[in-house]
Amino acid sequence: MHPVVAGLISVIVNYGGTFILVFQAARIAGLGPDLTASWVWSVSIGVGLTGFILSLRYREPIITAWSTPAAAFLVTALATTPYAEAIGAYMISAAAFVLLGISGYFEKVIRLIPPGIASGLLAGILLQFGIGAFGGATIDPLLVGLLIVAYLLIKRVSARYAVVGILSLGLIFLVTQNRVDLSGLQLQFAAPIFTMPVFSVNALLSVALPLFLITLTGQYMPGMLLLRNDGFRTSANPIVTATGLGSLLMAPFGSHAFNIAAITAAIATGREAHEEPSKRWIAGLAAGSFYILVGIFGVTLAAVFMAFPATFITTLAGLALLGTIGGSLAGAMADPASREAALITFLASAANINLLGIGGAFWGLVIGLVAYLILNGRLPRRSGAGRALPAGMVK
Repeated sequence: MHPVVAGLISVIVNYGGTFILVFQAARIAGLGPDLTASWVWSVSIGVGLTGFILSLRYREPIITAWSTPAAAFLVTALATTPYAEAIGAYMISAAAFVLLGISGYFEKVIRLIPPGIASGLLAGILLQFGIGAFGGATIDPLLVGLLIVAYLLIKRVSARYAVVGILSLGLIFLVTQNRVDLSGLQLQFAAPIFTMPVFSVNALLSVALPLFLITLTGQYMPGMLLLRNDGFRTSANPIVTATGLGSLLMAPFGSHAFNIAAITAAIATGREAHEEPSKRWIAGLAAGSFYILVGIFGVTLAAVFMAFPATFITTLAGLALLGTIGGSLAGAMADPASREAALITFLASAANINLLGIGGAFWGLVIGLVAYLILNGRLPRRSGAGRALPAGMVK
């Protein structure tokens, strides 16, 4: 039962943490409950199936998850990108991961981007969410104050469950204040809705490219490092290929991207799951099964989350991303050689520049890379082994 419980806890922490960003992005995009439920269904079923199959095939706890930094990025991107074009961008990004996994050039692509630049890009994109955690205090000081104080107190006792704790506490507070109307809630099965993709140059540059880079640097790299640190040796190539193919198949139904998990996967890959590493792969099967179960009832989950006050959503999302923002900033400033270029990347990304119809993440990366080249003369040359990974892990 230990690995099964570990898989369940990993799933609870993921849904109770930054999954709220998916609903926030759906709200910004103007998606109704049906399309939002289809997004929940597609990403949950896709994550569940890929994690289950990979864990079963390689007998290792390969926990997959949706790309949280990508979901955070979409909160901004979907405000200016038509939904059908976003679907097309999801498919292009997923196809790129399939090609990357098949080619075996995973490490070579990663080494093209200095770690500090990648961390600065992620920190800049997520900065607005950290600010949002406190900005709602003007509108709803009691709720925001309660969540912030509770977050700090719970984190001091058990950092792993801080986000789940404030989610539970916030729900209790809202229900007792009669601020969430669940009277008409019904248990319903999710029905996937197919959206015909539209491909455009604007979506390619402002959504697909940033989505690919953010997921690559913020999820795949730390996720593979985690597996290696816990003694598991499955090649990254089949993992990248399988999750990329799954993302490609699920994209027309709303799934933005899924990949190997990182921080929450440690619950299933470490000693918390089982003393014997050879038994921990069962946690991967359990997590995959629980993800599929949640995906089946995606309509109900979407209805619950969309009934929450906007202040609660933004505060919860911001607090859940504090660790990621702090880690990204630390990674951006870690190397003196890239520190100033990483700072420029962070500020340019946070400014959310919009030129020629192309979003801020793309321009932040371009400006940061240009700054690095001017200040250092060339991009760094590093060997794959022993290379430090950027901070800013989300899961």
